[in-house]
Amino acid sequence: MHRPIVGIIGNAYLINDEYPAHAGGTMNSQAVADVSGAMPLLIPADPRFVSVEELMETCDGFVFTGGRPNVHPAHYGEEATDAHGAFDEARDAVALPLIRALVERGQPFLGICRGFQEVNVAMGGTLYPEIRDLPGRDNHRMPPDGTLEEKFELRHTVTFSDGGVFHRLMGAREVFTNTLHGQGIKDAGARVVIDGHAPDGTPEAIYIEGAPGFTLSVQWHPEWNAANDPVSRPLFEAFGRAVRAWKEGAQPLALSA
Repeated sequence: MHRPIVGIIGNAYLINDEYPAHAGGTMNSQAVADVSGAMPLLIPADPRFVSVEELMETCDGFVFTGGRPNVHPAHYGEEATDAHGAFDEARDAVALPLIRALVERGQPFLGICRGFQEVNVAMGGTLYPEIRDLPGRDNHRMPPDGTLEEKFELRHTVTFSDGGVFHRLMGAREVFTNTLHGQGIKDAGARVVIDGHAPDGTPEAIYIEGAPGFTLSVQWHPEWNAANDPVSRPLFEAFGRAVRAWKEGAQPLALSA
């Protein structure tokens, strides 16, 4: 039997600052293939080339990846400022309606970093443009120097709700994660349940209440070392079970109960 297909929502990118391309981190594909047991398919996230309906019929599940561009604040009723950084409005135009459609259909998805923020915005939530500027908050951004291993090193704990979805999945209330983001959730969207926080109170793990399918999303980057990390592996394994069930026509696997 063919592996289930997981669409990886990538980002617009310029090669040598001039040649337009669609890009997706290799580690996302590796986590989907090696840990979730699915075939990764990089999606050109631009409504000129793909539609929500086509994507949902082609893929069994989706990973909404991280990326340097941020969700445009117009999608949550705010004006763009320098603090909001760069944008990828073509990705917004694909990702936000796709998330809403997946939630209603029960088709599985996993949100990561920007994808985590997209899920919140798609459900009507808002974002802080820069977490580190808030009183009492830490700097969650990627360290500017060092090797790739040093940039993705584990830097803070995430504490889950007692007996909640992530607690049950991980088998622990507290885990250790990396952190490579500037923005974060301000107001949670409709049905968005914040199930895990960093020590400074920043939301780190969410799911959609009452959704019929897999909707888990995290602010950190579990795709890094996913096969070996004790926090990343169960997340991608659970996502893999959900996409296989979808491919086989079983009832959607929801982890929000």
